[in-house]
Amino acid sequence: MIAYSSTEHWSPWRLKLRAFVEAQWFQRTIITLILINAAILGLETDDGVMAAVGGALLAIDKVILTIFVIEIVLRLLVHRLRFFRDPWSVFDFIVVAIALVPATGPFEVLRALRVLRVLRLLTMVPSMRRVVGGMLKAIPGLGSVGAILVIIFYVAAVMATNLFGDAFPEWFGSMGASAYTLFQVMTLESWSMGIVRPVMEVYPHAWLFFLPFILIATFTMLNLIMAVIVNAVQDVQHGEIEQAKESLEHKIEGDTASLQKSLAELQRDMDEIKRLLRER
Repeated sequence: MIAYSSTEHWSPWRLKLRAFVEAQWFQRTIITLILINAAILGLETDDGVMAAVGGALLAIDKVILTIFVIEIVLRLLVHRLRFFRDPWSVFDFIVVAIALVPATGPFEVLRALRVLRVLRLLTMVPSMRRVVGGMLKAIPGLGSVGAILVIIFYVAAVMATNLFGDAFPEWFGSMGASAYTLFQVMTLESWSMGIVRPVMEVYPHAWLFFLPFILIATFTMLNLIMAVIVNAVQDVQHGEIEQAKESLEHKIEGDTASLQKSLAELQRDMDEIKRLLRER
């Protein structure tokens, strides 16, 4: 998650703490607690369950929250200010901090935000983190695709209003109504029996408008959106591989330099021993 600089000057306790925080068993424990906490937050919405075991659920919730706070503190001790340079770590910090705010009075709305703790799974599971990172990276490309889709909707809404507005004012009586109806058609929700067939009873050739619209808006554009997201996810994965490769090369260079230094010291010791033997 956090890119490391050289750990050469790190104190021994900090290196041990880093190994502890990044241990597989520790990560799996946090993931398990997130899942348990998610189940508890869901059960708390049931009045019957709360009446029966509400006290126990709230106690477990507080214990898990305490563990989350300890985890964040440990990561802060390890990474220090570098912790806040990582967006995923900042997200973890904010989610846990929200849970610590008293959910009373004007802050009562924050009680509903406790469920955001479940989203910590996105930061803990690398595959999920990669997908979310790809989606965020795809936003510029999605903006362009979205702009094209808006243009298509605008043109289609104007055409539909002019073509079908008189006979079907509820669906196509205005630009807004037409755009909403076309959005329903794009999602393929009751598009045939609910919209197109009734229109075709009045306008038999209406299919010449709706079928091309579905092919363009639903299949072409939505598949293009998926392609942009998949490409962005692949770029994120490639970047992580390159980062891991650079980190490994840096480690190998450091180990090689250390080994060469040790060999040089060993060679000097052997030369010193040979000199002493010759003198004797």
